[in-house]
Amino acid sequence: MISAEVLIVDYGMGNLYSVKRALEECKVQKVVISNKKEDFLTCTHMILPGVGAFGDAMQNIHELGLYDLIRENVLNDKVPFLGICLGMQLMATRGTEYGSHEGLGLIDGEVLRLEKNGKSERIPHVGWNEIKKTQQSNPLLNNIGENSDFYFVHSYHFSAKNQDNVIASTPYSHGFTSMVAKEHIFGVQFHPEKSGKNGFQLLKNFLNIN
Repeated sequence: MISAEVLIVDYGMGNLYSVKRALEECKVQKVVISNKKEDFLTCTHMILPGVGAFGDAMQNIHELGLYDLIRENVLNDKVPFLGICLGMQLMATRGTEYGSHEGLGLIDGEVLRLEKNGKSERIPHVGWNEIKKTQQSNPLLNNIGENSDFYFVHSYHFSAKNQDNVIASTPYSHGFTSMVAKEHIFGVQFHPEKSGKNGFQLLKNFLNIN
């Protein structure tokens, strides 16, 4: 049993229950899907999944009063945080999908549309692809081999302002950032809950970060 109490942030978008099932298979102590303040106060780890458009997601986050709650927990209380797919993109300073939208500002950067690199590539980028580590020692990558495959579904990507925040990239669309990290704050563009043993290992790594 992994001693952690995980809050999956419910802002009305995303594959929340598949993430919850994956965490339960990792034998975590407690998993809650919620947007209630009391659950923010008691969680030891926070996960922000997501599928959909950046602007719609940020609108929901603001309307539910979650913007300040997320930032306070992550930036002030230093709760370990993992953004998944759209959740990683929402960590950025700004998103450019259907206009310009302010993000959560957890890691400096902007979210841009993928561009095809050759006739064989398709956007959205859907399916299995590899990650190439740009930082070998990050704890989120423990026991995950070089060129490990993960499952992606996305049309936009996170362009980090500081390359020190990039811990893995993927060779598609001129290359894009597939993992970011800054201290206790992490983001993955792929879906670990759909990525088999590599995805479960990554989730376990996150749950063991204090």
